Amino acid sequence: GREGWVAEVLVRQRAMEGNFIDLRVAVVGNVDSGKSTLVGVLTSGKLDNGRGFARSMVFRHRHEIETGRTSSITQQIMGITASGDIVNYDTLNTKTSGEIVKDSSKVVTFIDLAGHERYIKTTVYGMTGCVPDYTMVVVGANMGVQRMTKEHLGVALALKCAFFFVVTKVDMCPEHVLKNTINELQKIVKAPGIRKIPVMIRSEADVIAAAKDMANGARVTPIFLVSNVTGHNLDLLRLWFNSVPSQKALGDLINDPAEFYIDDTFSVPGVGTVVGGTMTSGSITLKSNLVIGPDSRGVFQPIQVKSIMNKSLPVNLVAAGQSATMAVKKLKRSQIRKGMVITEATLQPKACVRFTAEVIVLHHPTTITVNYQPVVHSLTVRQACRVVSMDKENIRTGDRAIVTMEFLFRPEYMVLGARLIFREGRTKGIGKVVGLHFADGTHKCLEDDASFKPDMTQSSRQGIRDQMSSNINDSTDTSASSDDNTHPCETE
Repeated sequence: GREGWVAEVLVRQRAMEGNFIDLRVAVVGNVDSGKSTLVGVLTSGKLDNGRGFARSMVFRHRHEIETGRTSSITQQIMGITASGDIVNYDTLNTKTSGEIVKDSSKVVTFIDLAGHERYIKTTVYGMTGCVPDYTMVVVGANMGVQRMTKEHLGVALALKCAFFFVVTKVDMCPEHVLKNTINELQKIVKAPGIRKIPVMIRSEADVIAAAKDMANGARVTPIFLVSNVTGHNLDLLRLWFNSVPSQKALGDLINDPAEFYIDDTFSVPGVGTVVGGTMTSGSITLKSNLVIGPDSRGVFQPIQVKSIMNKSLPVNLVAAGQSATMAVKKLKRSQIRKGMVITEATLQPKACVRFTAEVIVLHHPTTITVNYQPVVHSLTVRQACRVVSMDKENIRTGDRAIVTMEFLFRPEYMVLGARLIFREGRTKGIGKVVGLHFADGTHKCLEDDASFKPDMTQSSRQGIRDQMSSNINDSTDTSASSDDNTHPCETE
């Protein structure tokens, strides 16, 4: 046959106003592993001096600069053009977020999370509420895999979020220590429950191959070895972010009813109340008919959006998979809290006081019984709950159960099929919402959903029916004593 060249090309649409690929990456790892420093180097293009120069550009609070430890959720962006160049590095002057987005075809949003054990609730909230495409687990080469590294990795696995490792500080680490750290990572990746293939990234060919494999759903976990001081292999990491696709299939979600989850609130002089969050489905424009809630009584109230900004760029529309801030009319900041949701009025959303979930306990020193009170994280919802009933007398580490919990302080907006994490100290468990109990006394289970795809055994589904029917009889809500006590889940 003929001899010639074979080319492999990446085709990407040129930048248009408000039309770009938004890749969201959660940055986690143990304290002092170099997370904020790595984010600062990637977004500024300037190497670190080894004394905190790079991380000072991403910190939000003064005490973070003084201690060198992140205690809040910060978001930094890196823009990439259609030709693969980094927009942040184009000029000598630092560009604003709006200027970066305007010239970018792809925007990588780094969600910098806390690594200290004291701030674990903030980290879990960031991983559940910010809806990342990937989790970048940062490991200090000289420190190895610490307990908090495993904690954060466990959260990523619970949320079924694709992850990869970045080993930092390779310039100051002895060769034998670095080798031990790599061996430990490879052992974790191959462990039962993960069962992935570790891939050491040493060249551009390795980056392209790993990106293609992850796009096709292969069980690979890339491992990068970088230095924020010398710049070793940082070009490979940038190429990775340019090549890797988004994990979320957003084409179908854009046509669904709009759901915008609020994870932050602001009061801006001259503008008024502003809410920030992530669109998980549908789209919102300035003319959309919207409601916000639930409040402390579980009520949704109509709102009107004055303006929308996406990455500091004014836009007329925000769609599924994008984060945005919205200025709303006639609402005070005190009336809005994290965990609320903005939806279309036609959806007729309801607040739930109880929910049923299929859970598995990852770790607990003793046993879990009725009246156990963990903190539950699901999307932007974060609230203490009480176990009302279980399909077993008690559960221990490794056990599965169908559990009904009720919120202790106020109703929340929950979604069927959403993943949840519950914790109390070092006690951890994961689960999936399979039933909702609303404030008006009505009920809904996963099988009622038109998009339901069975992924449970027949015995599990029967257990959910029994569990929810028992809660109908045991409910203390006065609205539950209506004449119609038949729940759809009880009907075969």
